[in-house]
Amino acid sequence: MSDFVHLHNHSDYSLLDAAQTVETMCNRVSDLSMDSIAITEHGNLFSMIPFYKSAIKAGIKPIIGCEMYVAVNKHTDRQLVTLETGKRKNYYHLVLLAMNQQGYKNLLALTSIGYLNGFYYRPRIDKDLLEEFNEGLIATSACLAGEVTSYAALGNYEEAKNAALSYQKIFNKRFYIELQNHNLVEEKASHEILKKISKELSIPLIATNDCHYCLEEHSNAHDVLFCLGTGKNRDDINRLKYEPNQFYIKSTDEMYEIFKDVPEALENTLAVAEQCDVEIPLGNYHLPAYPLPDEETNPDKYLEKLCYKGLNKKYKKISKDIKDRLIYELSVIKKMGYAGYFLITQDFVNYAIKNNIPVGPGRGSAAGSIVAYCTGITNIDPLKYNLLFERFLNPERVTMPDIDIDFCIEGRESVIKYIKDKYGYDSVAQIITFGTMKAKSVVRDVGRVLGISYAEVDKIAKLIPNEPKITLEKALKQNAELKEVSSKSKVYEELIEYSKILEGCHRHASTHAAGVVIAPGPLRDYVSLFQNPSNKEVTTQADMNALEELGLLKMDFLGLRNLTVIKKTTDLIKSRHNKTIDINNVDCNDHIVYETIFQPGVTIGIFQFESDGMRENLLNLKPTCFEDLIVMNALYRPGPMSNIPEYIARKHGNSKTTYIHSSLEHILKETYGIIVYQEQVMQICSEIGGFSLGEADIVRRAMGKKKKNLMASYKLKFVEGSEKNNINKKQAVEIFELLEKFAEYGFVKSHSAAYAMIAYHTAWLKTYYPIEFLTANISSDINDTDRVVKLILECKRMNININTPSVNLSNTDFSIINDNTIQYGLSAIKNIGRKASDLLVDFRMKNGQFQSIFDVAKIKPSINKKALESLILSGACDKLSEHRSEMFYSLDIIIDFITKYNKTENIHQSTLFSSTDLAISTPDLVQKDPWSKDECLKHEKELLGFYLSDNPLLKYSNDLDELMNKNFLKNPYISTAGIISDIVYRFDKNGNKWALISLDTLTETLQLYAFNETFLKYDEIIKKDQLCYIIGKNFNQSENENERISRIIVNKLFLINKKLKNLLTQNINIKIDYNNNSKIIINKIEKLSKKYLGDYSLILHLKSLKGNNQKVLINKIKFSISHESLSELKKIFGSYNVWLSN
Repeated sequence: MSDFVHLHNHSDYSLLDAAQTVETMCNRVSDLSMDSIAITEHGNLFSMIPFYKSAIKAGIKPIIGCEMYVAVNKHTDRQLVTLETGKRKNYYHLVLLAMNQQGYKNLLALTSIGYLNGFYYRPRIDKDLLEEFNEGLIATSACLAGEVTSYAALGNYEEAKNAALSYQKIFNKRFYIELQNHNLVEEKASHEILKKISKELSIPLIATNDCHYCLEEHSNAHDVLFCLGTGKNRDDINRLKYEPNQFYIKSTDEMYEIFKDVPEALENTLAVAEQCDVEIPLGNYHLPAYPLPDEETNPDKYLEKLCYKGLNKKYKKISKDIKDRLIYELSVIKKMGYAGYFLITQDFVNYAIKNNIPVGPGRGSAAGSIVAYCTGITNIDPLKYNLLFERFLNPERVTMPDIDIDFCIEGRESVIKYIKDKYGYDSVAQIITFGTMKAKSVVRDVGRVLGISYAEVDKIAKLIPNEPKITLEKALKQNAELKEVSSKSKVYEELIEYSKILEGCHRHASTHAAGVVIAPGPLRDYVSLFQNPSNKEVTTQADMNALEELGLLKMDFLGLRNLTVIKKTTDLIKSRHNKTIDINNVDCNDHIVYETIFQPGVTIGIFQFESDGMRENLLNLKPTCFEDLIVMNALYRPGPMSNIPEYIARKHGNSKTTYIHSSLEHILKETYGIIVYQEQVMQICSEIGGFSLGEADIVRRAMGKKKKNLMASYKLKFVEGSEKNNINKKQAVEIFELLEKFAEYGFVKSHSAAYAMIAYHTAWLKTYYPIEFLTANISSDINDTDRVVKLILECKRMNININTPSVNLSNTDFSIINDNTIQYGLSAIKNIGRKASDLLVDFRMKNGQFQSIFDVAKIKPSINKKALESLILSGACDKLSEHRSEMFYSLDIIIDFITKYNKTENIHQSTLFSSTDLAISTPDLVQKDPWSKDECLKHEKELLGFYLSDNPLLKYSNDLDELMNKNFLKNPYISTAGIISDIVYRFDKNGNKWALISLDTLTETLQLYAFNETFLKYDEIIKKDQLCYIIGKNFNQSENENERISRIIVNKLFLINKKLKNLLTQNINIKIDYNNNSKIIINKIEKLSKKYLGDYSLILHLKSLKGNNQKVLINKIKFSISHESLSELKKIFGSYNVWLSN
């Protein structure tokens, strides 16, 4: 047993104040052979569950505590108090440690009250609350910021004593005085008085070290973190700082050396630890009771009643299989005690449906339940698509059901409010989530604190690959350039060193995008609550994983943008065509939809099917039915993606579908013998291996997690079961090993089917109502410039025009002008936003169209200068009486005018003066020449994110048409041209840098792959907004030459300019039919060459009457390749018979 226990410790959950995780802290204590440790975060219990589990795992006793902020007066006071010392304060520190379950509950209550009622700079409680909630809690006087210690440090014995007495009165023998020694003058000064008070009042002393990092050598990294939290630069001489090399987890020997004069203070830490024995109840479920209608008393019976009612609506004919499935599911739900869960879920889902809030057809494995289907929770028939209930709710593995629901983004908050109203605002909350310092962000944060310029640190951060789960350790191994950074200077060395230590630390708390928790009573009886100071949202202090451990009912209420798009599209169809579309009843096997959208891969705007890789696979697959969409949804992800080519080959009969044993055929027939779904793994285990479906789900999980010890026993049982089904041992082993291979990657068919349904619905709308669909799609993503650009390019591909923004024609969102024209939405302009857009549109509707920029400026309440500038530069004011440059250079005049105008209006409303007496005249604008088209386009791109009214590529369109002619280059090379819109730097397995480039052509966005050798050659040219001509090779996997090319491997890259065509062209080619008039043709060409004399030779492609082809190079005739010259040649020989070649 250790002779000392650390009772005052902070982890990175004391946000931006401590540089150690709960895992490293517990491991450090274990390494020091200590058997207990306390966690005392600043004002919160964020780390409680992770700490508790980490301590148990490390074999040490966890002590749950918190360093509270105690208000000087009342916790509800919102002001600083001036003390006798002249200092202004509103709180002191006090450490509380839970002794037992009552103390644990009181700690939950106090930490909740601090945030919900006492927040003022910090989450505060007060002594009245301590009087009410002190049972089961030990209190210690904390650090120099504690009330007792702060007075003692000032030499004020009486005030220190009075403070100690006040806590002793509340806690009696459960109050301890902390002694700390971090080599601070103030701490040492306090010791004499603290010891005196301890002796005089019989208050025991305890020795603590205020631990904020694990190891002494982490001191500088912690200092940087603290600077980040206080918003200071490390070199700021006036900043707060911790004493260097003192606030780490010290060994027992180190603590005894520091406090050798008071050994009892060290021994007392053991006494405190022995009094603390809290077992957090993990794994017990706490489900709220569903309020049954008056005539109902049994939740199971009521759920059954709802199911049969829904069954009659869902099925025209109820077969024995359907009825048996429902009876079985209800029996399992009853046995597991989850009827209330289903009743709660169906209640809020049906509330949404009744209130016209779109709900997704299902998500995750819940779509495998006929109970969920009959009660309206899901809208996918599990029997039709062979979905398994046991994948969702396994009677042989007791876990909480997990039903995640997709709602329209705009209706999600209404559903949450409904739940709060029904179950009580104190029983429902959203869930906290924590942002961490990831590889790139930690480098940027640390660099800023170290005083490295933004440009420099940004350059270093960009050396870290854009890969999921990338760490600095991995990045340093991958990129030699990044590895060399630390050798450039001392500060760069520190940047990398401190970033590696701080990487992964929690940085801030926010609200989980989807999570909602519902408790059977006040939430603070189960978990402490947090209120975000910026938006006042109440969340739990425990995150999603911790809530699961605590057994609380959590649900994901996801706001799905595509459901909003579907609703907005159907609303537009209703307003334009007076048609009501019930999207849930459209035919999912309409061949027109597959031929129009999925087979040609034109799936921009289609849920789950938009990526270039997916579109390429659709081109090859040529989907013909809904099942094809389910399969593609399941296969298109890392791992199973490698099976796509074989699946496509088998579907089209280019590869034979085979089965190890004929009994597999009816299970795998729909996927051509390939295991795609987790449900198929379960079916094979059940039907061939003799497992129940519940057992089969457990086997599937074990396979997925590669639990080798379990797999050996399951394999034996599977082989035995297979032999009973007349399958020999060799085949049984082969089948089991096939399952092992695919189980890791198999996808949930229920989820894939539900999301394929949403995808099909969006495709159906795009097929039959394209302009309504695209308008709704753009408007729903109006603040995402990249998405807007992508969707507008799709509009152009579909011959739908987009009008430029206009203060007189545009609404807040994108709107439809006619069957092939969309009007740009004002809120999509940078710096405008929805509020300013709404003001402008409302003003126009009431007062008529704007004539002048001064009319726009008169909007009330006034829009700000930045918004006005953006309206001008984007071209939204181009139809007013002034031109862009005049308006832009006169902004100060306009703002000054409107300020005077508004003052005059106010005086007019409050006096007897007439408006004519007070009228001010409209000033003249600064006289400026109109901007050139290029200048206007530059600003348009800046404000809209892309070129809309025109495109810089168009001035080179004649040249580019010639250079991108398919005959210009020899196979296998192809060419394209566009503007670089995005660059993502990556590294190959050897650490060589390459670039993934997004290129916006006039009609679409292409992906370019500039691998290392090419990248190094053209690095200086590969810049954002650069106009480039590309020569490369098709990177699509399709063998069909006529299909759209979306990905190109770059071989050569050129800047587009007026000299490019001359630079790349070798010859002019003319294709002619060879006949007796060949002399006349040659004479015509010779005559024309004199008119268009140049430097380029002719190649004649002669075709004889027999169909033979002959190429003739004519060097003596030299031609110009000007647009005029080529136009005249094309006029004579035909546009397809004249081309340039490289």
